[in-house]
Amino acid sequence: MSDFSKKVRAALDTAVEAIGGQSRSGQIEMAQAVANALDDRHHLLVQAGTGTGKSLAYLVPALVHGKKVLVATATLALQRQLVERDLPKIKEALDKELNREISFGIYKGIGNYICLQKLNNSSDLPEAQEIVDTSYLESDAKRLRAWAQTPGVSGDRDDAPEVDRRVWQASSVSGRECMGADECPSGSKCFAANAKAKAQSADIVITNHTLLAIEIVDSHPILPERDAIVLDEAHEFLDRTTGAVTEELTAARVSRAAVMAKKHLPGKASDNLIKASERFTNSVEQYATEVKLDPTLAGRLEQVPKTLAADMRAVKEAVGGVLQLITADEQIIDPNSMAERARVKGALNEINQTITKLLKPGTTHVLWFEPNFSTLYLAPLSVSDVLRKNLLTKVPIIATSATLTVGKSFDPIAKSIGFIVNEKLTEDEVEDSVKDEDIVEEDGIDPGNLQILDVGSPFDFANQGMLYLPKQIPEPTKDGISMPAVIELGELIKAAGGRTLALFSSWRALESADEYLRKLLPTLNLPLLTQRRGDSVGALIEKFAKDERSTLLGTLSLWQGIDVPGQACTLVVIDRIPFPRPDEPVLAARAAQVDQAGGSGFMQISLPRAAILLAQGSGRLIRSLDDRGVVAILDSRIVNRRYGAILLNSMPPFWRTHDGEVVKEALARLNQQYLAKA
Repeated sequence: MSDFSKKVRAALDTAVEAIGGQSRSGQIEMAQAVANALDDRHHLLVQAGTGTGKSLAYLVPALVHGKKVLVATATLALQRQLVERDLPKIKEALDKELNREISFGIYKGIGNYICLQKLNNSSDLPEAQEIVDTSYLESDAKRLRAWAQTPGVSGDRDDAPEVDRRVWQASSVSGRECMGADECPSGSKCFAANAKAKAQSADIVITNHTLLAIEIVDSHPILPERDAIVLDEAHEFLDRTTGAVTEELTAARVSRAAVMAKKHLPGKASDNLIKASERFTNSVEQYATEVKLDPTLAGRLEQVPKTLAADMRAVKEAVGGVLQLITADEQIIDPNSMAERARVKGALNEINQTITKLLKPGTTHVLWFEPNFSTLYLAPLSVSDVLRKNLLTKVPIIATSATLTVGKSFDPIAKSIGFIVNEKLTEDEVEDSVKDEDIVEEDGIDPGNLQILDVGSPFDFANQGMLYLPKQIPEPTKDGISMPAVIELGELIKAAGGRTLALFSSWRALESADEYLRKLLPTLNLPLLTQRRGDSVGALIEKFAKDERSTLLGTLSLWQGIDVPGQACTLVVIDRIPFPRPDEPVLAARAAQVDQAGGSGFMQISLPRAAILLAQGSGRLIRSLDDRGVVAILDSRIVNRRYGAILLNSMPPFWRTHDGEVVKEALARLNQQYLAKA
C-alpha cells in the first residue's frame, strides 16, 4: 500500500468515527479507487449500493489529495446532506488529521439567489405591480426584503423565508438577465457573486447536475475551476443534461419580455413587440385547444405548425427592432437604468435565440408542443457526444450511484454519459476520434480511460427483504392500474399495518388507488397520504416518516431520493414496470433512431430506463442494517416476459416469491413485532 493510500485509509477512519459510523469494506474499496483515479488521472464509474457511505468515499480522498473537486448532485436532498451534515461533521476531525483547514462551499445558478438591484429598484415592473395588488403577496415581499437586508444572510432561496413563487421571481434574475457584479450598482453585496467567490477558493464545491450541464453544453465557464468532478446520482445525469439544454417557449415569456421592453424603451418598436406578443398568445391558446380536442396532433413535430410559425417570426422581427435600439442606446449612465437595460436585453436575446432554434429543429433535435402548459419544446436527441468532448477530456470524472447497472451491465449508463466502453469503432468513428484528439489538451484525459467498479452493499438483501412477484394479476393496460392490482395493494397494506410506500408510474393509476384506499383504510384505522400535483415532496415524506402506520401514495418524483429507515416503511409497492410513455417525445425519438439504425429501441432505450427506475424504487425499502420488509411489483410481465430477467438482475437481490399468502403472513408478523415494541 502506497503512502497516499495509507493516508486516505487513516483519514477515512477518522471521518467515519467523526460521524459515528462504522468501517465498511465497500466504502474502503471505493475510497481507494477514487484516490487512484485522482492520482493517476483516469475516470471512474463506481456502483455503491445503499448503505456503502459513498459520500465519504469520494470526499475524503479528494481532501487528502488536496485536489479542488466539484461535486454535482441531481437532488437538493443530497446537496443538503453534504453541506449541512457530512462535511460539517468531518471538517474539524480532518483539519487535525490533515494538519490544515479544509473548506467547502455550495454554488447554484444565479436565479437561486436574491438580486439586490432588482429587489430595491423594481417597484414599477409588471411582476412587482401584481404583488402590490395582492395583499398576501405584498406581505411575502416585505418578509423577503427584510430578510435580504439582515446582515450575514446568504440570499439563497433555500435559506430564505418561504414565499410565493411570484414573489421570488420578482426578486431574482436569470443568468442572461444579469449584468454582472462588476457593472451592477449592488455588485459589491451581490449574493450570487459572493457565493461564487467563496466557492472559488473552497476545496470541495457542491453544485447541481443542471448547472454543470449548462456549462458543458455552452462551453462557457459558470462554475469554479476544479481538478476533478464527482457526478453523484450519476444515473440521473443524462436526463438532467437533456433538461438543462431543452429550449422552451411560452406566450407568457414573450409577453413578459415585451412589457419589460415597453417600460424601458417606449415607442414604436416596443409597441410592435407588444402587438406581436398578443398575436402569438392568441395563436398558442388556439393551437393548445386544437391539440386537446385532437390527440393525434400531440407528440413529436417535424416543424413548428404554420399557425404558430408566422407569429413567431413576427415576434423575432419585433424583438430584433427593440434590440437594435437598446444596443444603440449608449447615453445611459444611471447604473440602475443600465441594470434594467441588461435585464431587458438578456430576456429578448433569450427569446430571439429560442425562436431561431425552434424554427429550424433539424434532425438532431426533438420538437414537440405540450398543450397543458401551452409550451413549445426543443431537446437534443443525444448529448453523449458533447459530454465526451467538453467533460470527459478535461479532468477525471468520478461517476457514482447506487444504481448504475442494467442487467449487471454498466454499458448503457457509461455510454449515456459519453464514456467509450466495449466499442469497435467504424471507419467514420475512427476518423471522428482522430479529430477529437485535437480537443484533448496535452494534460487532458481519454474518455476511454475508465475504471469500472461495483463495491456492493453492506446490507444482506436476501435476509432483510422479500420480493413479491404475483403471477395471477392481469398485465397492466394503457387504461391504468387494474382492479385486481388495487385490491392486492389494499390486502398488502392491511397485512403490513400501513407502513407502506406505494409508487405509481402515472397520475391516473395513483388516483384510482387513492379512490379505493380512501374507503378501505379508514375502516382499518390506517392513515393515507396521497401526493397531489404540485405538492411539496419533502413535506409529504416528513409526514410519512413521523406517522409509522401511514401509507404514502406517490408518482415518479417519489421513486428516488427518499430515505425513511425503520418501522415507517416496511412495504414498497410498485404498480407497474416504469417503461417510458409512448408519447414521451425525447425517449420515443431516441428509441426510433436506434430502430432505424438496425438496433432495438426497446432494449437499448426503454428497458435500461425502466431498469434503473425499478432499482431506485425498490431501493427505498432497505435503508439500514436493521430494516426488514417487502417489495411488491404488481406487474406480471416481470415474470412472464423474457425481458423480466434483465429487470430483476438490475434490482437488489431480495429473496423472491410468487406466494401472496407467505408475503402477507411475513408482513403481519413484522407489524406485530413493531406494535409490541411500541
